[in-house]
Amino acid sequence: MKKNQAADDDDEDLNDTNYDEFNGYAGSLFSSGPYEKDDEEADAIYAALDKRMDERRKERREQREKEEIEKYRMERPKIQQQFSDLKRKLAEVTEEEWLSIPEVGDARNKRQRNPRYEKLTPVPDSFFAKHLQTGENHTSVDPRQTQFGGLNTPYPGGLNTPYPGGMTPGLMTPGTGELDMRKIGQARNTLMDMRLSQVSDSVSGQTVVDPKGYLTDLNSMIPTHGGDINDIKKARLLLKSVRETNPHHPPAWIASARLEEVTGKLQVARNLIMKGTEMCPKSEDVWLEAARLQPGDTAKAVVAQAVRHLPQSVRIYIRAAELETDIRAKKRVLRKALEHVPNSVRLWKAAVELEEPEDARIMLSRAVECCPTSVELWLALARLETYENARKVLNKARENIPTDRHIWITAAKLEEANGNTQMVEKIIDRAITSLRANGVEINREQWIQDAEECDRAGSVATCQAVMRAVIGIGIEEEDRKHTWMEDADSCVAHNALECARAIYAYALQVFPSKKSVWLRAAYFEKNHGTRESLEALLQRAVAHCPKAEVLWLMGAKSKWLAGDVTSPTGRRRSGTSLGWWPAASRTPSDWPVARRGRSLWGRVGPHVGGPVEGP
Repeated sequence: MKKNQAADDDDEDLNDTNYDEFNGYAGSLFSSGPYEKDDEEADAIYAALDKRMDERRKERREQREKEEIEKYRMERPKIQQQFSDLKRKLAEVTEEEWLSIPEVGDARNKRQRNPRYEKLTPVPDSFFAKHLQTGENHTSVDPRQTQFGGLNTPYPGGLNTPYPGGMTPGLMTPGTGELDMRKIGQARNTLMDMRLSQVSDSVSGQTVVDPKGYLTDLNSMIPTHGGDINDIKKARLLLKSVRETNPHHPPAWIASARLEEVTGKLQVARNLIMKGTEMCPKSEDVWLEAARLQPGDTAKAVVAQAVRHLPQSVRIYIRAAELETDIRAKKRVLRKALEHVPNSVRLWKAAVELEEPEDARIMLSRAVECCPTSVELWLALARLETYENARKVLNKARENIPTDRHIWITAAKLEEANGNTQMVEKIIDRAITSLRANGVEINREQWIQDAEECDRAGSVATCQAVMRAVIGIGIEEEDRKHTWMEDADSCVAHNALECARAIYAYALQVFPSKKSVWLRAAYFEKNHGTRESLEALLQRAVAHCPKAEVLWLMGAKSKWLAGDVTSPTGRRRSGTSLGWWPAASRTPSDWPVARRGRSLWGRVGPHVGGPVEGP
């Protein structure tokens, strides 16, 4: 039932774009139900009514539409109507005038007609070195110019001076006009180091970018999604359009961040989701996604900011507790959360799991006061209490939740665990009566599953009492035998042997003379029970079915295997049946009383009407 309901919920389109403030979500409220013949007839009647009403209003509607079109054409005539008078004058144009009309050409220039994208090509270093030599400046005077009293002057401070001029050594090699490539390489390395130091980010003692292994780490940035680059670009553009169109739509920010995460751009994803938290501060999913993408302490800061915007969000508190590594810190976070959201069962369960048994009992006492409709909290408190207090707790739980069967089953298990087995049957019967009085439908399959769980937990009396109480609910009289045998096989397959034994016992009470039921029960005891239980069952079986040879033979074989070969009761009660004698004739080779077997075939003749040869 829950699976079908979940499937119907998945079929519903609950997207925000499909929501209207006045009409709610689009679509029919009963679209998920079956479409029967009555629905088809109703739709036909409504369609006929709509058609009839439409025919009554058709003339007035057409007249009104015609007037509106004429009014619109008068206000905004078509281009064809605007040039209608000029088109009529074309009839007066002669053929020579028509041919003399010049053709309309492309008035744009060549560059506009054939646009070319500008190409930029990096210039090599040799180009700069060559042109640097052609336009170099000399900083010294040729000695030949001063040989015959030229520029050489006796006054100090002239052009020829022992002190260096304004030229400082840079990238120019002294004495030559060539570039120093070694210094250019050093400058590049210095620039790279500066950029690496700027982008390095210390996160809990580690850096995002390793300056030494920068090129090696580039391999980790290769996308691992295996998709097409064009598809990624299209998805990125589509999500960008969604964000710009509706910036307050949380799924758009989450999808964009996850796309960047998949493509290997983690920092871009973090930036996007943090932008999403600014645009959608009341979205729980956006904050949780931001906390997931952020590392370490940054995630804690994000969660703290989320709590300020959403102080009632249980999921954010749970995420904050998960980010903490210290048990005390987890307890502190959960207790702070319970102050803001005291009626959250999930928070109470998470907080109780971190406590010791005594502290957990105290917390559960407070939890059932804040969440009185939570069955899990009541049952957890009952498990931690003593026998008397547990009975009081379960009685309070039944008062607060009168429609839950687990409380009654737990009460029965409690009585069985404390040796009060005579109360188990009464509690289960009272449970069925009380639940029906409160309008609860007794689901037979669910109760059988609960009985199997009790069997696996060791509560034998409880599981048998549950089986006896619900085994006959909702079954037709002619289908009881077949259904019960299938239930017993199902319990055996689920390793719930006590449940199967209870089903066979109930079936034998209803069908005491059915040989097939006794046989099924006997084979069950033979495979899964003890010899004593099998012989006890067979003694009851032959008492109700004295003419069933196979039951006598099973009992005889069981005693034979146990070493007891002195009981002749079966042969006396079914001596006229041929099924007993071949089995008994096999005894001379196995049993010590060989004489008894040799004469059997000689005595069969009078019983069957003629001599019978021995085997």
